Amino acid sequence: MAKVQRGAAVAVAAVLALALAGCGGGDDKKPKGESKPQASESQAGGTQSSAPSATSTPTQVLATVNGEGGMVLTINSAAREAGGFLTVSGQLKNTGTAPFVNTAPWRGNELNASGVSVAGVTLVDKAGKKRYYVLRDTEGRCLCTTGLAIIESGQVLPFFAQFPAPPTGTTEVDFSLPTFATATVKLSG
Repeated sequence: MAKVQRGAAVAVAAVLALALAGCGGGDDKKPKGESKPQASESQAGGTQSSAPSATSTPTQVLATVNGEGGMVLTINSAAREAGGFLTVSGQLKNTGTAPFVNTAPWRGNELNASGVSVAGVTLVDKAGKKRYYVLRDTEGRCLCTTGLAIIESGQVLPFFAQFPAPPTGTTEVDFSLPTFATATVKLSG
């Protein structure tokens, strides 16, 4: 249990660090009456686990792939982190006209403790001939986005998944999430 709490503390610390980084000055010279637009978040069908995510819309796009029912997956980051893991993050968007409900295949076959999640995602290092699966905590839950039961038409949800980091010589991997095309992603860090 201590390892789970330590892992959760690291994830919370990463989120807080990113949030604080976005809270720098720069608004002092803004005329009164102007305010920053606030993003609204809606999460249909459940909650999402804590994820390392930026407070603003990501600008870098490493890959965009289409899935079934109008779903589009955009990968914004694939970065090696301290501690020997790799975090892949981005967005899932429903570009279809109806709510998307076929999220069960995303969790994969071997992991049910996380419920509806993106735990079925894998990375393949073709050069190293190795497949990487999402990391799990000591209770078998994925270190990834969970609670994705229904994605409403037009809804955009952030996602993340953490993996063991490939060797430093590996510069790109193939990212595969069930029901989506495979994307080749360049690694950073």
